[in-house]
Amino acid sequence: MKNFRILTLLIGFFVLFSCKNEKNTPTETQKVLNEVSQNEQNFGIVIHGGAGTILKENMTDSMEIAYRNILEEAIRAGHDILNDGGNAMEAVTASINIMEDSPLFNAGKGAVFTHEGRNELDASVMDGNTLNAGAVAGVTQIKNPINLAVEVMNNSEHVLLTGKGAEQFAISRGFTTEDTSYFYTERRYRSLQNAIKREKVELDHDEKVSLIDPFILNTKYGTVGCVALDKNGDLAAGTSTGGMTNKRWNRIGDSPIIGAGTYANNNTCAVSSTGWGEYFIRGIVAYDISAMMEYKGISLEEATEEVIQNKLTDLGGTGGIIAIDNEGNVSMEFNTAGMYRAHMDRDGSLNIGIYKED
Repeated sequence: MKNFRILTLLIGFFVLFSCKNEKNTPTETQKVLNEVSQNEQNFGIVIHGGAGTILKENMTDSMEIAYRNILEEAIRAGHDILNDGGNAMEAVTASINIMEDSPLFNAGKGAVFTHEGRNELDASVMDGNTLNAGAVAGVTQIKNPINLAVEVMNNSEHVLLTGKGAEQFAISRGFTTEDTSYFYTERRYRSLQNAIKREKVELDHDEKVSLIDPFILNTKYGTVGCVALDKNGDLAAGTSTGGMTNKRWNRIGDSPIIGAGTYANNNTCAVSSTGWGEYFIRGIVAYDISAMMEYKGISLEEATEEVIQNKLTDLGGTGGIIAIDNEGNVSMEFNTAGMYRAHMDRDGSLNIGIYKED
């Protein structure tokens, strides 16, 4: 009888333990499923087409429509990739390619001219998961510099290649080069001529107009960029530009500089910059936003506002950033009159802006 009672007790414990496990197992499974679902809800993408003195009174209706259309086309291309489960870097590249191929922006086809009448192109990318990065500067025959930046990241031991060396690397990796005439646009060439004329105007005391005169700077805005968060929780950022109208001496701005023009880290955010590059380099703007989030524990919105509206402005710099954090929160912060920009979230809600009031 005693043995029977012990056996009965053991069976009871076994049944109770089994029921408890059966009760807990679905709960743990549901928890994992909820976490996966939550991550998927957070994917998103943001693009910019440059910041500067962009005023509605200076924009024709047809030109505004053209800009809004190409911004929508570019961001939808990247969003489609993310929605289908593609990675953030693929989305960034696809969106930037469309803007590089458009003559509306200062990148690729629409790049501005140097003082000597050339188009010198810069670009960079960064993977927030691996912290790997790639960049090119001063290339003159590469149709889509952002693609070459990706190639440098994935298939070289380097981060930044410049000029002829970068183009030799491109050819070795199977890239085709474009005749330099591909990058010619009448609009950008006229901007160069205007800048050169301004440069020759004599001011008081026979001083010449500075190469960084604000009027000249306004002719170079249009740098393009993209940041994205994919369904796996990975971040990526990319930036592409033709630089500054009338630039000399192979000047390179912030766009190909990791930490200044481009930065991505899965622990914090992905950032792409646009504006007066020298100040973005001095302020290490893209990295500074990430660092403030990591070390101060503040939000993306707080970090971008502090860096752009206070730190950059106090330095004397103008421009803006787009950013997305690892939870899908976005920021499109700028201290200029306008910035070409667009954002799409997981649900496909589209927001396009040009002017500060948008």
